[in-house]
Amino acid sequence: MQQQLTQGLTVLNDRFHSTSQASLQSQVDLKAAIESRFEELRLANEAKLEQVRTTVDEKLQGTLKTALAENAQRVQTLTDTHVAKQAELQETLRSELEKLRQGNEAKLEKMRETVDEKLQGTLEKRLGESFKLVSDRLEQVQKGLGEMQTLASDVGGLKRVLTNVKSRGSWGEVQLERQLEDIMTPEQYEQNAVIRPGSAERVEFAVKLPGRGETERVLLPIDSKFPQEDYERLLEAQESGEKEAVEAATKVLERVILTQAKLIAEKYIVPPHSTDFAIMYLPTEGLFAEVVRRPGLASKLQNELRVIVTGPTTLGSLLNSLQMGFRTLAIEERSSEVWKVLSAAKQEFQKYGQVWEKLEKQLATAQNTVHEAGVRTRAVTKQLRSVETLGTEITGASALGIEPLGVDPEPSDSLSSLAPDEAEDASA
Repeated sequence: MQQQLTQGLTVLNDRFHSTSQASLQSQVDLKAAIESRFEELRLANEAKLEQVRTTVDEKLQGTLKTALAENAQRVQTLTDTHVAKQAELQETLRSELEKLRQGNEAKLEKMRETVDEKLQGTLEKRLGESFKLVSDRLEQVQKGLGEMQTLASDVGGLKRVLTNVKSRGSWGEVQLERQLEDIMTPEQYEQNAVIRPGSAERVEFAVKLPGRGETERVLLPIDSKFPQEDYERLLEAQESGEKEAVEAATKVLERVILTQAKLIAEKYIVPPHSTDFAIMYLPTEGLFAEVVRRPGLASKLQNELRVIVTGPTTLGSLLNSLQMGFRTLAIEERSSEVWKVLSAAKQEFQKYGQVWEKLEKQLATAQNTVHEAGVRTRAVTKQLRSVETLGTEITGASALGIEPLGVDPEPSDSLSSLAPDEAEDASA
């Protein structure tokens, strides 16, 4: 049995080997057949694609040539039409301009004749009026000379006022106050403000800037200075043309400005009660220009003493900038109120939309009612038309003494077929 089993296994192994070889050979043959078939299909598809591409290229070229030819023809037609219309327009404009020129020449000729006729009388009248006007102006000039003399005396008085240090300081303070009144509101600045708590020093004006807390405030000190004598000595030296005198007067003016700036810095720059800088106001543009023109003076005042020099124009620009900052801050503070107003407006708009919805429903109901009334009106009109025809037949038959056929002496059933209100309308 072991030999038989071994022989059986050997036979089975040989059969399996032969079967595997046959299957492998069949797979190889099948793969070769499939590859050859795929190759044939690829070649056939390439040939067909080449044929399709050739056909498409030929048709596309023909279509493009036809389209280009048509477009060229259209462009040529449009060009010819445009040239013709442009020539026609030019001719029309030329004729209209010629008519306008002729009309203007005629009108100008009429105007020239009218002017020539009226010029003589008008000239005499105007000459008389001009002589009268000249005499009146001469009288006014004589009055003006008297007023100039009065003004000269007033200027002398103004000069005497400006030579007084106290009066000159008051004049600069008044000018500074006027600029603050024109740009800021009374709540945004303070006059004769105490910067340092418990101190007797008072700055002429201080702009109230918002602090960190709700009740805190920071003051921006502004003090006016007007060294008139030193500035006049500088002007006199410049008029004389002496270089040494000009340099000496300039140095004196610079020293005075530095001294005043030091006083302002010591008295009024007190952080956190004030800003870390102050403003020195010079009431004349000429004095301000001399200070700014001095090399390094303005930067020294700003960097070392933390004092900014301003004139009437620059102070106005600075105050306008501060005013814009105040407005921006007010807008930010009122933003919550704006949102509340917008929320209320949103609710009211929703209610407004609900009202429109109700109105739409009511209008739809009214439209349906009108439609039903139209239907009933057409029904009544149709019945009345039949009644009118019937009445005509009855009248004709009565005139001939013949009783009309199919006429019921009783009221027509057509009226009874209507609704009560329709029947009433039809009877009426």
